[in-house]
Amino acid sequence: MMPRSWNRLPRVDPDRVELLTNRSQPLDSNLPRPLLAYGNGRSYGDVCLTERGTLMLTRGLDRFIDFDPNRGVLRCEAGVTLAEILALVVPRGWFLPSTPGTRLATVGGAVANDVHGKNHHALGSFGHHVRALELWRSDGRVIECYPEEGNGWFRATIGGLGLTGLIRWVELQLIPIQNTWMWVESQRFANLDEFWTLSRRAEALWPYTVAWIDCLAKGKAQGRGILLAGQHAAAQAELPVFKEGSKRMLFDPPFSLVNGLSLRVFNALYYRQSVKPQGGLSHYVPYFYPLDAIQDWNRIYGRSGFYQYQCVVPPREAEAAIPALLDTITRHGEGSFLAVLKTFGPMPSLGMLSFPRPGTTLALDFPNRGDKTRRLLDKLDAIVREAGGTLYPGKDARMPASLFQSGYPEWEAFKDYVDPDFSSRFWQRVTS
Repeated sequence: MMPRSWNRLPRVDPDRVELLTNRSQPLDSNLPRPLLAYGNGRSYGDVCLTERGTLMLTRGLDRFIDFDPNRGVLRCEAGVTLAEILALVVPRGWFLPSTPGTRLATVGGAVANDVHGKNHHALGSFGHHVRALELWRSDGRVIECYPEEGNGWFRATIGGLGLTGLIRWVELQLIPIQNTWMWVESQRFANLDEFWTLSRRAEALWPYTVAWIDCLAKGKAQGRGILLAGQHAAAQAELPVFKEGSKRMLFDPPFSLVNGLSLRVFNALYYRQSVKPQGGLSHYVPYFYPLDAIQDWNRIYGRSGFYQYQCVVPPREAEAAIPALLDTITRHGEGSFLAVLKTFGPMPSLGMLSFPRPGTTLALDFPNRGDKTRRLLDKLDAIVREAGGTLYPGKDARMPASLFQSGYPEWEAFKDYVDPDFSSRFWQRVTS
């Protein structure tokens, strides 16, 4: 089976798939061009896909090179997953400084997309914690990149969508923890006005914050939801026993199971779930990675796949743009199980093409219903563009070139660092 992105869109095939197992082995000069690294397929859209050339599968680059348990410094190959890192470092009192909503991404993919998590307002994005990385260029050069001022190769590769060459290893600075548990408060809010107030208060006190919102709610209830604020738990004499469960979506339904009825039922039940305003313990796995408990959950959207739409709008525009986006979604008769609202902090990203920036980010999933869905997304684009925002390349399958270029003003300077033998369907689409 050909490698796909997680949302199963678009369905394009390279000329060749090459498994990499040795980071020091030169690549075959006869491999069809362009080249592109492919990790564990957890990005959405076409940043990890090419319609021709060679996809280089990096999961075979899965070795740990060095780990200092006293300083929390880890060096590993680019195909190591975040789950494998956590299995090594958590028992030794360390944790990832920034993590996305899945631990099944590779560390190379986390760098290439400069992923972010619930603690962006406190610690920034993944790239802020990369101490060094090694980059292989198609002309045979090997470049070690460091986050020192003026290092263009580092700035281009962090969030560089795998286009500056093959990332072979990454060195990370981890953060200390006392145990595997989180202390989490959850609080229900009635609408967006309450969210803004609650979010500002929570971010001043908590290192991790994120909100789920009911994107179907209208009127005075628009944007109602639940805010989760958390921190790593302090050392304790006794802790609960956690046993991780796992389920699997076993088949591809002929149509999406996400529809108007299932969305209304899910959103109503989720909003009314029990909350813990006084706080309580939660193991880090369900707190950070709830969807990892359902293997192949992307199948619920059916064989046609789905679009994830993640945007960010500047702080001064957020309180107007977010309601406008939700209005458009409800008028269009669409909705999302996974509507996530989060405020990014003021820390500027290190990468030329990094998505995280000061502002508010909204992420939603939409079943692929062809032209109807694409028309909705075009309308959302217009609101984001008017607000001076942009979309997340790692979650995109159809962003117009104009929106990418306005949202990433360093894209032309970035072109000087693109390896001439590397490209992706995404890059061709947004720069043509």
